[in-house]
Amino acid sequence: MNSKKGNPLLAVFSTIFIDMLGVGILIPVFPLLVLPHSPYRITPVGWSIADGFILLGWLSAAYPLAQFFAAPILGQLSDRYGRKIVLTVSIIGTSISYMLFAIGVATKNIPLMFASRIVDGITGGNISVAQAVISDISTPKNRAKNFGLVGASFGLGFIFGPYIGGKLADPTVVSWFSASTAFWFTAILSAINALIVIKFLPETIKVKTTTLSLHILQSFKNIIKAFTNSGLKDITPATFLFNAGFTFFTTFFAVFLAVRFGFTQGNTGDYFAYVGIWIAIVQGGLIGVLSKRFKDFQILRYSFFGAALTLLAYLLIPKGEHRWLFVIPPILALFIGMCNAFLPSIVSRVTPKEIQGETLGINTSVSALAQAIPAIIAGYVATINTSATVVTASMLIGFSGIAFWILFKPKRYTNE
Repeated sequence: MNSKKGNPLLAVFSTIFIDMLGVGILIPVFPLLVLPHSPYRITPVGWSIADGFILLGWLSAAYPLAQFFAAPILGQLSDRYGRKIVLTVSIIGTSISYMLFAIGVATKNIPLMFASRIVDGITGGNISVAQAVISDISTPKNRAKNFGLVGASFGLGFIFGPYIGGKLADPTVVSWFSASTAFWFTAILSAINALIVIKFLPETIKVKTTTLSLHILQSFKNIIKAFTNSGLKDITPATFLFNAGFTFFTTFFAVFLAVRFGFTQGNTGDYFAYVGIWIAIVQGGLIGVLSKRFKDFQILRYSFFGAALTLLAYLLIPKGEHRWLFVIPPILALFIGMCNAFLPSIVSRVTPKEIQGETLGINTSVSALAQAIPAIIAGYVATINTSATVVTASMLIGFSGIAFWILFKPKRYTNE
């Protein structure tokens, strides 16, 4: 790729970084929306904490449910019309959705908050399109490294997102800060990101598909493809279970920290930033080293189990012993980082070039469904005990390791 025509990696990095920034900003703010005595509580008078947890579960699920239907369509559109136009439009939609969410939080308008998450989900297939850009410009030699850079942007989003969310939601930092301030900030960043894509992203697709047939229920057809396609069927169960487990962990972990350890929004933001630093270190540097010494499938066979066992360590920390919380993230980041980097790398590896966008869209739909269903269930599980969400997360990620070990056949690699 001629650098004078643009820098696709810059555009992809900024897109995924800002997407993850928005996800990260939600983490410290979400508990404020439902916990008792919070000045930003949006639930009506008379609602219990359990009712609030269930609401959070459904609110968390709104985005991936919408993304489930939209992602494969955006992927196909990018195969037909190009990555740049689809990515630009989807980022603009993200900016609008954050504006709506900020207004919904400020006015305690729950339907508007749901609508904003649905809008973001419909246009939020931009990660699959960004991954398709990486596939377009990658060779077998640098594929894992490039996807590792994507993972680094993921980690950086988790560094700055929760930290910014915690600070911008804290009026003790600046008097006019509130729970909605961070979402205005993210809306502005998304608008800037759209300009970055317009200016710096050249069209990377070399072979556009000549046919296009879009259907509202395309997602369900693609789920069937995900479990029957000769390349994807060995990966889809592990992808689904891993994302399901990670969703159980992230959706209510901030609530777990608040209930078990008394974390404020600032404490939560700081802690997730610490986790994000380790994810960025792992994916920005260590992934490249590992990819030169081991096959991606060899690493995944062990990283799933490592992540599952590490999550359980949180339950061994006694209340009040905060210092032990900082021992776990370096180990957790290592295993989660390897999963996030090498799963999409394998999907890209086993997929023909001319349908990269469609296939990554399918993969995003699988991930979206894996995020939506557990998010809803997690709300109900949290009403029993917030620690139960961590246990469930560990079990699901462990099952993903079992599925990958049994089903994935390295001899089926045909796209080297």
